[in-house]
Amino acid sequence: MAKLVDGEEFGVVLVPSTSAALRAERVLQKAGLAVRLIPVPRELSNNCGIAARIAWGERESVTAALQAAGVEMDAIHHL
Repeated sequence: MAKLVDGEEFGVVLVPSTSAALRAERVLQKAGLAVRLIPVPRELSNNCGIAARIAWGERESVTAALQAAGVEMDAIHHL
């Protein structure tokens, strides 16, 4: 499984629920993509309190994997 490296650019995938966040984590790990669940930054949303932190360079692969698995996403933001 890929790991997130401190100092690299990253993004967050916002999802509508905690169960969607947990499912996104499983899907991305299975796909070999770097992912870590984090609290959603307040400036982005006050809905679901959990987001998936991803490597920004993998965002297209992340989007494809989540869409293929039917995981609902609200947005992906660069941080």
